[in-house]
Amino acid sequence: MSTPLAQLSRALHERAVRFVLIGVGDANFHALDGATVFTTEDRDLFLPLDADNLVRCWEACEAVGLDLWSRDEPLDRPRDRWLAERVVERRALTRATASDVLFDLTLVMAGFDFEKVWQERRVFRLEDVDIPVARLLHIIQSKHAAGRDKDRLFLATHRDALEQLLERQDRD
Repeated sequence: MSTPLAQLSRALHERAVRFVLIGVGDANFHALDGATVFTTEDRDLFLPLDADNLVRCWEACEAVGLDLWSRDEPLDRPRDRWLAERVVERRALTRATASDVLFDLTLVMAGFDFEKVWQERRVFRLEDVDIPVARLLHIIQSKHAAGRDKDRLFLATHRDALEQLLERQDRD
């Protein structure tokens, strides 16, 4: 059985959606081994400020059975270019959920614009699908720039493991 991330990524690729994973859980793609695992309750997909791309992303989410939310309410319908333009204009977060799955569809990454992250992304393979992931350094720098309590806690708790991963990447 395919993982939710692989299913969604496959649907995103089929619709030519540009996205990059940028969250704590996504740093696991950079891990040395199973002993270095960062836990999180969601996945963060960073999207460009492109209404058409966002509409295709929403279509992919719906195609794999995810419900779309804006704050605490279902995302309005029709989920068309007009709505996507409003979401992009406000840099609003959309959530794609199922019973035990949560994907944050974000148009913002603290300290970075999409094109820089896209150009320097790394691609990992999960099942039979390519997964674009932000460079670990970008994830760390963004968490630092965001300055949220949960980000500071993550950085402090995993400082040694993150430094080891960054060192290894510098050698590769």
